Amino acid sequence: MSIIIIVLPKPEDAKKIRKILIQHGYENTVACTTAAQALIEVNKHPAGLVISGYKLPDMYYRELADSLPRFFEMLLIGSANLVSSAESGIMAVTMPIRIYELVNTVEMQLYQLERRLKKEKKKPKPRSQRDQNYITNAKLLLMDRNHLTEEEAYRYIQKCSMDSATSMVETAQMILTLIYDEV
Repeated sequence: MSIIIIVLPKPEDAKKIRKILIQHGYENTVACTTAAQALIEVNKHPAGLVISGYKLPDMYYRELADSLPRFFEMLLIGSANLVSSAESGIMAVTMPIRIYELVNTVEMQLYQLERRLKKEKKKPKPRSQRDQNYITNAKLLLMDRNHLTEEEAYRYIQKCSMDSATSMVETAQMILTLIYDEV
């Protein structure tokens, strides 16, 4: 579950928003009064949402937004004047805050964040240089010995990998072992 960090200069405002969010099922919330406190909280969690005022005691919202890690979103709270001059890419809610508007915006941002996290987890992890070398050497050997193109050699390794339910690296290692044992 993602954290929600509320950072507003007035502690009572942050506590009111925190109370509203808790009432709507967002238990994992923290209230702060400075950007520095918010950044300390941010570093304790892998993902989340920062709800910030326009001007904080130690920095502006833009500096805070630029300091946030990749899987943190920002929701800016301010007057209509300030929000309209806010930079694009940052979601905003105008004051006075309507509860349903705040809750719906938080829900939407957290949903988008969860989708980004799931998408990131589905990405294959990059191979190490050593593992990549096994595959490259097996390809080169197949190309030389069996007169295959690079693409055909790669597809052969890939197909063998799927047929034997092993990783491409393991399959490449097996190919190298089999061919070198024959020589």
